[in-house]
Amino acid sequence: MSDDHTQWFIYADENLAVARLALGSGFYNACLQNIQQAVEKFLKAALLVQNEPLQKTHNIETLFRQVVASGVEVELSEEDCELLDSIYIPSKYPSGSVLPEFSPDKEIGIQCIEMAERVRKKVQDLV
Repeated sequence: MSDDHTQWFIYADENLAVARLALGSGFYNACLQNIQQAVEKFLKAALLVQNEPLQKTHNIETLFRQVVASGVEVELSEEDCELLDSIYIPSKYPSGSVLPEFSPDKEIGIQCIEMAERVRKKVQDLV
């Protein structure tokens, strides 16, 4: 893995570790924010492994489609991408939610950590 790939992967791993800690401490909003960041960075690492250009985007679905188009199968569904994209703004800004009465909880945190772990495994397997 080149330095660029390595750095993206390390940063993603750090976000995932913080998400786990946040979940265990009941900080569900911080958990979700770090999960979204982890998945975004894992996908960008996968693109770099495939020598694909990086887009300046936080959109998981866009990155996922680019990774798949590069020939890498990542275990995320369209619904998973939509979920991760839907929590990006609400997890950062309290009044920015596009979801009515969005309130992160342990269940959604666990679900999203499992998504991030699947993506991590696939990217790790690329190298």
